[in-house]
This record gives sequence, structure tokens and C-alpha cells, in this order.
Amino acid sequence: MSNTIQNRYDFVLLFDVKDGNPNGDPDAGNLPRIDPETGNGLVTDVCLKRKVRNYVQLAKSDAVTYDIFVKEKAILNTLIDKAHEQEEVKNKEKGDKTEAARQYMCKSYYDVRTFGAVMSTGKNAGQVRGPVQLTFARSIDQIVPLEHSITRMAVTTEAEAEKQQGDNRTMGRKFTVPYGLYRCHGFISAPLAAQTGFNEDDLNLFWDALLNMFEHDHSAARGQMATRKLIVFKHDEKMGNAPAHKLFDMVKVASETSPVREFDSNRIKIPSQSDMPKGVTITEML
Repeated sequence: MSNTIQNRYDFVLLFDVKDGNPNGDPDAGNLPRIDPETGNGLVTDVCLKRKVRNYVQLAKSDAVTYDIFVKEKAILNTLIDKAHEQEEVKNKEKGDKTEAARQYMCKSYYDVRTFGAVMSTGKNAGQVRGPVQLTFARSIDQIVPLEHSITRMAVTTEAEAEKQQGDNRTMGRKFTVPYGLYRCHGFISAPLAAQTGFNEDDLNLFWDALLNMFEHDHSAARGQMATRKLIVFKHDEKMGNAPAHKLFDMVKVASETSPVREFDSNRIKIPSQSDMPKGVTITEML
């Protein structure tokens, strides 16, 4: 494995959805998440991390050091217990077992050394603060969640069929956003990467995941979701050369028509390298 990263990074991720539900809210009947005061759409950081995890799982097929800790149907305490059964952990003194288990989890699971994890719920493997953090994504414009009635020409049980006298229809509801361009901010810390072992190979895989995660997440609800822009600010220094919020403010996004129904209706202004503070390099990855 390559050395841990030596630079701080900040980034802006722009992605859009058309006639789909980017992130249903279970507290609102799976309606698209929305800021009730402004009408802007929201996608949680947890939702985006899930897509990164899924991409890595597909790309690496659970290869050594690239397994995923928080994955579908996983029993987390069982995985933590498994860490304590490894020889390099078992042979440690009692007081060192937690740290040894923590190191094993960072080495074995990509999402632990990337996003961090709380692993003190069973046999203690400590807590890991991950170097990569994401904000909620917020739509550039207000969204209008739409509700659609849908029909399935079948029923689940014989009792339902008898009740409908053979008509055999099941009615349902589906929620979509006609169009939304969402903006998310992210941060990558070199000092925290040194603690988890997050290295250059992990970083490149993370960029690949952000660029391609929607390509392998298509469904009836998310048929037209895509990453549109990934703008990365690389700092020369581990601790950074400029405040992240000032770098983010330099990326301007605004709609040119109303209502917006396609990506080309948005105006995106990305600063040039000459606009950057000393010690910061800007890269547009898409």
C-alpha cells in the first residue's frame, strides 16, 4: 500500500436528478427530503457515503484491505469480534487489544479508514475519526416533490384477490423531483489520514467513486442521476493553505431559466488557477 496522503483537500460535488427521488425521507412517507423553510431539496451525507461504499464494494469485490464494514445485512459486533480473534490482536497485552483491534479494522475496511466508525459496541475496537467528511447536499433551486399513483396488475395474497373479485390490482404511490441540481461540500484531512492509514490509492478510489457512483445505482426511483462536476482544491500543506469556505465561495452556481428541467439550464463559474490563494491547486475532474 502507498503512503498516507500528505495534502489537505476540499471539494465541491455537483450532481443532478431528473424525474426521480434522490433521497427519500422515512419521516415523511419517503417523500424527497426538503428544507421546509426554503423549499430546497436535501440529500444526506449518509446517503452519499452509502453510494461510495456500494461503488467500492463493486469495484474491489471485497478485496483484502477494501472490505466494507457498514454494508447491507452486516452484523457489526460480529465483525468487531472477528478483529479480536486475529493473531496480531490476540497476542497483545490486555490494555493494547483495543488499539490493535482498531488498527486491524482500519487496515481491513475501506470505509473505516475513510469515513471513520464507532466500534465500541461489542468487544471494544475503539472509535475512528475518518479523514473524509461530507456535508448534506442542497439543491441550487427549490424543488417541487410530485406524487404519482401507480398500479400493479397483481395482488399479494388470495384474500386480496377474493376481496377484489378477481380484478387483482394493487395501488401504490411514487414520489419524484422533476429536476434538481444538488451541491455538496467535502473535506479530506491529512493528519487524520495518518491515523487511519488512508493513502493515495484510497484517495484515487474515492475520486472514482464520486465520479461513477450513480452509474451503478440506477433504479426506477433514480434512473437519471449523475455526477456533473467535481471540483477539487489541493493544499500544499497538511493543515491547509486557505479556509475551505473561501474556496467554496469561489465556485458559483445559478440557474438561468425557471423552472429548471435540465443541467444545461444552470450557469457554473469555476475559478482559474490564477484566482487561487498561494499554495492551493484547483482541478476540475469532470
